[in-house]
Amino acid sequence: MSKEHWDNSFSDTDYVYGETANVFIQDKSNIIPEHAKIGCFAEGEGRNAVYLATLGHDVTAFDQSEVGLDKTNALAAKNNVDVKTVALDLTKEKVLENQFDTGIMVFGHVPKSDQSFFINSLISSVKPGGYVMFEVYSEEQLEYGTGGPPAKEMLYDPKDLLKWISDYKVLHFYYGEAERHEGKKHSGDCHVIQVVLQK
Repeated sequence: MSKEHWDNSFSDTDYVYGETANVFIQDKSNIIPEHAKIGCFAEGEGRNAVYLATLGHDVTAFDQSEVGLDKTNALAAKNNVDVKTVALDLTKEKVLENQFDTGIMVFGHVPKSDQSFFINSLISSVKPGGYVMFEVYSEEQLEYGTGGPPAKEMLYDPKDLLKWISDYKVLHFYYGEAERHEGKKHSGDCHVIQVVLQK
């Protein structure tokens, strides 16, 4: 989806995905070393980045929408933390390799032709021994209609993800139902793919 699409979505005065971090990220954040350097990919309005910053981490949020990043900065200020923000099209520009202790991504949906590049950039941005964690909607989410893009082209196939992470130590892989209540855009039962790996 285009920068204009996300700028329009995030121009709402409310936080369209809420101000609370994704439940999966909250559940798995205890494996992250203290005072880690974390990159948050396709971070939107910053709820996950701000949550991780409140835990004492050094957080950088990447998104193509400067409107979303402005809201990230506002949410960080509200929570008395700092989050670095970087405007970047993650389907075209690769993030610098081996700089983070952990990389996260929540519902970062891009066209299938860009997914491999996007996931590889997320993984390569993390130092050897570091962690990568992400949650996305699977193609099955179309049947649920409780959030995410309304097109299979923008959703994930578990076989593709397993191929892209096959070189790493996979600590957690889940393909199935979950319940998500995140602002106005994610509400109810859904179908997700979750990954935690160690590089």
